[in-house]
Amino acid sequence: MEIRQNYSLKKYNTFGFDVSADYFAQPVSIDEINEILSVIRAKQLPLLIVGKGSNLLFCDNFHGVVIAPQIMGIEKIREDSDCVFLKVGAGVVWDDFVQHAVNNGWGGIENLSLIPGCVGASPIQNIGAYGVEAKDTIFEVEYIEIATGEKKTISNVDCKFGYRDSVFKHELQNKVIVTHAVFRLNKKPVLYTHYGNIEEELATYSSKTIATVRDVIIAIRQKKLPNPSEIGNAGSFFKNPVVSKEIAEIILARDAKMSTYPVDENYVKLPAARLIELAGWKGKRVGNVGVHEQQALVLINYGNGTGKEILDLAKNIQQSVCEKFGVMLELEVNIVN
Repeated sequence: MEIRQNYSLKKYNTFGFDVSADYFAQPVSIDEINEILSVIRAKQLPLLIVGKGSNLLFCDNFHGVVIAPQIMGIEKIREDSDCVFLKVGAGVVWDDFVQHAVNNGWGGIENLSLIPGCVGASPIQNIGAYGVEAKDTIFEVEYIEIATGEKKTISNVDCKFGYRDSVFKHELQNKVIVTHAVFRLNKKPVLYTHYGNIEEELATYSSKTIATVRDVIIAIRQKKLPNPSEIGNAGSFFKNPVVSKEIAEIILARDAKMSTYPVDENYVKLPAARLIELAGWKGKRVGNVGVHEQQALVLINYGNGTGKEILDLAKNIQQSVCEKFGVMLELEVNIVN
């Protein structure tokens, strides 16, 4: 396995910042991961795990080792009359996995079509879109302990999934490397089309299937979200805030167009994009960075921006929304200083 030095990470962050890592490796197996971990432990080097970098904001070069696991494969490990269980390598491109599932008629992740990144990031971030989250189909996750090299498996329940959250962001943060995720998909798919304008778009199709839902989701995302290969961005930069119903009612009184999504009997989720737009940031450019003109959740690098500029912009947006609505937006993107 080749370990490269002073390696550019421009291809490994979708903002397109030309930062570098002191060392970089792409292990293709658990043995290769353990090989490089033994070196890291011996030399006590800082470590960063990346996939496609679609949820990272680099504010500087990384002085340590960056590992981009390339463990591939989609393996059916068992099935019953209702479900199929698939073990998927962390390096598999997420949307390739969704396409594979849809092609085989297995439902559950079609609403997550076109989300950038790799399968290994899906349980960490608990990726979600259009009313569906990764936790709905993840059965278990396999990982390697960085400190020991030991291989372990964790159940869905023990992953402690939350909104864009999991145990991998807390107790296990910087302590493990995800190698595989096992998904339980439905042979008799149930469609989730109530979110956003999915139903409206589906009306133009002659049938409603997981394939047509995937087509609609792709069309919506391509219309609303900028392609990172064309302009630097990391998708949704902020989480949709969860607030009490009392706070939501105050905001609704000020903006009748504000949508709310129930969380439980006491809390609702508000669209961060609408809050950002009402705070006056949608489409606004500040030097080399800015807010996307069609989707206010997306911050843009226009070509010569830096991570610090993006972070400063994000902080200004947070302050504006907090001052106007009393709601502090949380970052969805992970910051690497």
